[in-house]
Amino acid sequence: MPILTRTVLGEIARWYLGGVALFLTLLMTDALSSTVGKLLVYHPPVTQALAAFLSILPQSLNKTLVLAVPFSILLAFSRMQRDNELKAVLASGIRPLSLVWPLALPFALVGVVAYFNAGTLVPAGLANWDRAWYTIYDQPPPPPQQEKYIYAPPGALYYAGRVSADSAGSLVAQLSGVMVQRGDETLTAQYGTWDSGQRTWTLNSPWITRPGQNPRQEGGDVVVPQTDTLRPPPPAAQQVSNAELRAALLSDTLSRKGVRDYTFQLAARVADPATPVVFALAAGMLGLLIRNRAAAFAAVLVFIVCFYILWTTMPGLAGAGALNPTLAAWVPNLAFLLLAGGLAWRLR
Repeated sequence: MPILTRTVLGEIARWYLGGVALFLTLLMTDALSSTVGKLLVYHPPVTQALAAFLSILPQSLNKTLVLAVPFSILLAFSRMQRDNELKAVLASGIRPLSLVWPLALPFALVGVVAYFNAGTLVPAGLANWDRAWYTIYDQPPPPPQQEKYIYAPPGALYYAGRVSADSAGSLVAQLSGVMVQRGDETLTAQYGTWDSGQRTWTLNSPWITRPGQNPRQEGGDVVVPQTDTLRPPPPAAQQVSNAELRAALLSDTLSRKGVRDYTFQLAARVADPATPVVFALAAGMLGLLIRNRAAAFAAVLVFIVCFYILWTTMPGLAGAGALNPTLAAWVPNLAFLLLAGGLAWRLR
């Protein structure tokens, strides 16, 4: 490795370690400040509180590994600009882009760490985070709920706005916003009960609509057969490992939104670890154009804010079906690759 490349990487490495320490401290402090009131109220043992915060650490670490990339590169290059080191390097005939390409390799290694972390430790940690707080509250987790349940056997349609199991593993669930369509007959009710053991839905005082007749309300409950199996809703995609995401997508048991959420999460766990490399290229090229440290700090903020806006917007668009889930996961990286391409053209 040329001496110049080693020097640049050494300068960036020092800033990167400082950035990791800074951002990790900020993220963990934010998590503590948002929960310290609950800790003071419930007085959990120190080991219990510590276990809760250790479970959120992998997610905070993954964010930190990405955020520290533009921080380190932009500030390192601004320091070298201030001391005229970059001017001397470029005056010697070295092409500017030759200082940027070597940055991809070390940050690709960072991406490998982030990929492993995102697929194993982060989902397990998020699941443990939720369980830890129910333990601190000394409360059982709430019964599983499913939104917008639909079942369509031949000649019928069953819909419930919400399905709330009486308890985990129970064969009985409460229904709200219920509609059953069988042939030409449609039944609607505000509430109902699903007994999976008896394979029935019981609708409370439903309205019955038939062609050519006015809707009428039954004075009592109406029981209709329902042959589907009451299953617990799938866990949140963020709390599921890569292997479980793939298995769920192959099992054909997810709703349309569930498929979109799981597909997006699986793609994001590949796209997000690639972000350090994308950031390294874009920040490296931008850093060669920045002349002072104030501009470098401003560029760090713009980098992070712009990426954060894209990164937080895409899951909602993918879940709503407005954007292909896989494409949505890669949009933030593609946007910054376009930025890197524009800056490379400027520096060529």
